[in-house]
Amino acid sequence: MFGQGPLLRIIPLGGLEEIGKNMMVFEYGEDLVVIDAGLMFPDDSMLGIDLVVQDFSYLEERRDRVRGYVITHGHEDHTGALPYVLPKVPAPVYATRLTRGLIEVKLREHKLLDKTELVTIAPGQTVAFGALSLEFFHQCHSIPDAVGVAVHSPLGTVVHTGDFKFDQTPVDGRPPDYNALARLGSNGVLALFSDSTRADTPGFTPSEAVIADAFHRVFNRAEGRIIVATFASLISRVQQVIDAAVEFDRRVAVIGRSMINNVSRAIELGYLRVPSGVMARLDELERIPHDRLAVVTTGSQGEPSSALTRMANGDQKHVQIVKGDTVIISSTPIPGNEELVARNVDNLFKLGANVVYDRHEQVHVSGHGAADELKLMIGLLRPRYLIPIHGQYRHLVMHQRLGVQMGMPEENILVIDNGTVLETDGVRLARTGHIEAGYVFVDGLGVGEIGDVVLRDRQVLSRDGIVVAILTVDRQTGRPLAAPDIVTRGFVHVSNADALIEMARKVVYDALDAHIGDPAEWTFAKTKIKETLNKFLYEKTKRRPMIIPVVMEV
Repeated sequence: MFGQGPLLRIIPLGGLEEIGKNMMVFEYGEDLVVIDAGLMFPDDSMLGIDLVVQDFSYLEERRDRVRGYVITHGHEDHTGALPYVLPKVPAPVYATRLTRGLIEVKLREHKLLDKTELVTIAPGQTVAFGALSLEFFHQCHSIPDAVGVAVHSPLGTVVHTGDFKFDQTPVDGRPPDYNALARLGSNGVLALFSDSTRADTPGFTPSEAVIADAFHRVFNRAEGRIIVATFASLISRVQQVIDAAVEFDRRVAVIGRSMINNVSRAIELGYLRVPSGVMARLDELERIPHDRLAVVTTGSQGEPSSALTRMANGDQKHVQIVKGDTVIISSTPIPGNEELVARNVDNLFKLGANVVYDRHEQVHVSGHGAADELKLMIGLLRPRYLIPIHGQYRHLVMHQRLGVQMGMPEENILVIDNGTVLETDGVRLARTGHIEAGYVFVDGLGVGEIGDVVLRDRQVLSRDGIVVAILTVDRQTGRPLAAPDIVTRGFVHVSNADALIEMARKVVYDALDAHIGDPAEWTFAKTKIKETLNKFLYEKTKRRPMIIPVVMEV
């Protein structure tokens, strides 16, 4: 397909056909650079899983060639995998000042800060990674200090937008760098890898400024405490809460470990403007009148251990919800979290709070560009190839259609999935293969120890319960000495179980009684118990619980 000479290879390890765990590899010769290393929150089927990160075995196999990680901004879906990938594939981490500060908080928690080289970058700067040079340009997003990346290679320039929207009135006062985008477009862009999260939404995404207006209205009418739940890394939103609190003569407290750490670091770095005396310590809250207090907290996604969920359940140490409190949910539920968020909203209402969310007040806007902004990005950069990234499959396809509307040939717009290997010789860009790029589950302290088999077992347990059959056999003959003891959990209610369990014991005993063997054949007994119980219980209940046979010798 391609002629002689090295090729530029590009592989997404996460962020396609999903929301989160963004990671993309750029590789030329012996030099490899990774853009972003994010996590994803588990969906309802991932029982017991805390977080999901990329399968980065491709990087482990090439760890000596990894020149660095470039992080586009400080949100978890772009930084959260660093504590898991860095111990296995160490390399310097490059980030803007605020993004670096938030990464430091994360690495300190994982005791990795002293082991990691962190390098501060800035928009307008270009850094060489061997044969690849990465140029950074300012992007507007829902967090300050976000950048896009132009990857300059001997074969041409590839632009990775990161997350972006064209916000003319951002919270930090820094509009998009149209000049940088137009210059890159004039110089020629081989391929554009562009954020697709809101490709199916017409028009332009509202400016962050509209949230300030909504906060003004809510703060103006609220009589008691105001509690704002948002992402811990959404520093721009925290600034808007602080600004509204100052306007209405309220003090601000921060609750939630990750929120406290991020806000403290942002204040230290000067990215949060806080007048003296506004911030309140947690031990002061009882002494502050409710109509003079605003609280910023975690839990906007209904996370079970978050501060807002504890408030909704009545067991948060510092804030007990009372009638007159106003709770603002300043986020949109991540797909899969809708039920958790709805449950929190219901519980907060039951406790007497007035809950405000984006269905009746615009207390949240997306940080991602809608359809017309994606078309504007294509128009500014004029790429030869377009590769939609960062979104579920429908978003990628809708982005492809936007490219066609902009006059691009459809064959030059590639809708790909995680693990697709793209290669280019500077003229053509094509799919040339596929690598493994699945999920790695974080469960407690275990990383990658939980696989599909364990998840399937958990799903069976959650759906149909467990049945344990304990059989005692004669050591010499292998014959059962009595019908097995059967214990169930999560299968049938105790009051309904006696007759069924007694029948099951007899069925198993009859199936095994005719079998006389030696200890070497106990495996047969376990298999027979499992098969017999599985068939019997399904016939009687139409359910398939997990069956665990236990054989003991006497």
